[in-house]
Amino acid sequence: MTRGHVLVISRRHAEKLGDLRDAEGGALGSWLPALSRAVCKVTGVSDWNTVQNNGIRAAQVVPHVHFHIIPRPETVPSLQARSWTMFGKGQREDLDDDEGAKLAGEMREVLRMELGRAGEAEEEAGKAKL
Repeated sequence: MTRGHVLVISRRHAEKLGDLRDAEGGALGSWLPALSRAVCKVTGVSDWNTVQNNGIRAAQVVPHVHFHIIPRPETVPSLQARSWTMFGKGQREDLDDDEGAKLAGEMREVLRMELGRAGEAEEEAGKAKL
């Protein structure tokens, strides 16, 4: 996994995306933009993947709906088999506990700011409609 790789999961167990209730899917999806911005700000990347697999033939390993937000740093190694590098296979970076705790704290702080900005923008849009 790359530094800043985030998983977004549903609270209720559902194996595949189509097994979620519509409201659950909407709730999960609503987090993806703010989390993507937070990942980019904390890791300093401008490119990332958002990945969600459904079923074993689609490379789903964990039988629970989840999205990966995977930052793509500029220093991506050049490998022959591109299909193996797309989702980070063979590109793992280990974080020690202290580094992981620091990164999680930074991510929470940036996410709080993102959510605050989103709330202010919605409030302004509401006033404009009045």
